[in-house]
Amino acid sequence: MEMPLQLYERDKILEACLAVFARRGYKNTSTGMLGEAAGISKALIFHHFKSKKNLYFSLLEHCYEKGGKVFQTNSVLEYDDFFEAISISMRNKFEYYRKNRDESKLLYEAFYITPEELKTELEEEYADVIQNFERGIKNQVWEQLFEQVDLQSGIDRSEAMEFIMLTLGHFERQFLNELTDQNNMDDEFARRIYDKMDRFCKMIRSGILKTP
Repeated sequence: MEMPLQLYERDKILEACLAVFARRGYKNTSTGMLGEAAGISKALIFHHFKSKKNLYFSLLEHCYEKGGKVFQTNSVLEYDDFFEAISISMRNKFEYYRKNRDESKLLYEAFYITPEELKTELEEEYADVIQNFERGIKNQVWEQLFEQVDLQSGIDRSEAMEFIMLTLGHFERQFLNELTDQNNMDDEFARRIYDKMDRFCKMIRSGILKTP
């Protein structure tokens, strides 16, 4: 008789396997290591998840479920100022990464240094998620708020939005990279990144040329 996965407490299994993937990376993790960490046999890992790859994808979904409220951007519409909303939203997201380091390491590997054997399926199954990571935030909601920004004459709104997305994507990648490399990111280091991001947004908002 097959025993359903809930008897082995799926979330605890995923959390145990997450720690292994975060520490060793996809390529250097074996199903034996995953089973040992989760306290179940290698055979049961295959039985319930079919493969190491499927377990990895299940973990990506698990991470997004855990960080759902942080990764969702609908709440930014509560703000009147576009750049204030950006600052608050990105800081909240980065703080989530700091508090959930294993999730951060997994997401960074999956979407920024994607293992070769996962690229095709990730691009097919997680195209929207990858696009959101590359751009830093979800365009549709932010574009709605950005419509309220009064731009200088001659500035193309879609190009301005694309430039902002690229800037925020740069900071997200930098933050995740630093978080992955360091054993512990202290408050001061994080503050410097936040302040630098705010200065970049200020340059976008005000321009860099001295007015005559």
